[in-house]
Amino acid sequence: ILMTNTSEELSEFYDELLFADGFDDAIVGVSSGMDEPRVVYDIDKMIDILIKEHSMEGQEAIEFLEFNTIFAWVGDKTPIYINTKEELLCQNIQ
Repeated sequence: ILMTNTSEELSEFYDELLFADGFDDAIVGVSSGMDEPRVVYDIDKMIDILIKEHSMEGQEAIEFLEFNTIFAWVGDKTPIYINTKEELLCQNIQ
């Protein structure tokens, strides 16, 4: 049983997962289904990590993630990034 979702622990259970460096605390799990297992990250937690650990402003953190991480395709095992805040989810439905 996994106690936390760190890249080190997940690597013990899954082969060849790809991780976003420095964002272990934003991992929410591993996807399953028809394609390869992929690490799933919470974007809001990733933003918080950049703000707290790298002294970025909110918009700066968002732009950094979009350019360097979220929209970077690194193959079939590219991680999945999800929005979990209710206001963001409601905006996408409308």
